[in-house]
Amino acid sequence: MTRLILATRNAGKITELHAILADAGLSHDLVGADAYPDIPDVKETGVTFAENALLKAHTLARATGHPAIADDSGLCVDVLGGAPGIFSARWAGAHGDDKANLDLLLAQLADIDDPHRTAYFACAAALALPDGTERVVEGRLPGTLRHTPSGTNGFGYDPVLQPNGESRTCAELTAAEKNAISHRGKAFRALVPVVRELVG
Repeated sequence: MTRLILATRNAGKITELHAILADAGLSHDLVGADAYPDIPDVKETGVTFAENALLKAHTLARATGHPAIADDSGLCVDVLGGAPGIFSARWAGAHGDDKANLDLLLAQLADIDDPHRTAYFACAAALALPDGTERVVEGRLPGTLRHTPSGTNGFGYDPVLQPNGESRTCAELTAAEKNAISHRGKAFRALVPVVRELVG
């Protein structure tokens, strides 16, 4: 059984990818970055989601000698020219301060009317082999931004993005509902034929 490394310490992401691979009939030994505690976290110095995903995947593949998968994602707001984009997690300055990021974004969009509040979550997922072979796929979840947060599920910008065709925000969906339409779920599912081709 081929070992696959997923560049994350998030158990939820590992469970999600494992289920997607299993549904496709792929039974790889999938482990997270925690299985290799001596390998430091990779600085995301790329200027696109794809570049950041590839940086992480290549670093892990080279360090472990196993195929590695990594993803990078964020919120892209059309009226802001695609921002916060790769800076989504640190939009307000400190990395991972969800409330500050959300408050700043809503303040920036305070005078923007509903028809112009379109946005999408984007995710790039990369597979890298130890020999340098690489592939990147992407997934998107389009929607519009609410004026006030709603819902307690999810994290980040989930409470303000209302997916197209939905009356609820991402934070009001169940985990199963969100995974079925999410940008990461779409990217991971798009990676299945790539894993099948390059890893077996």
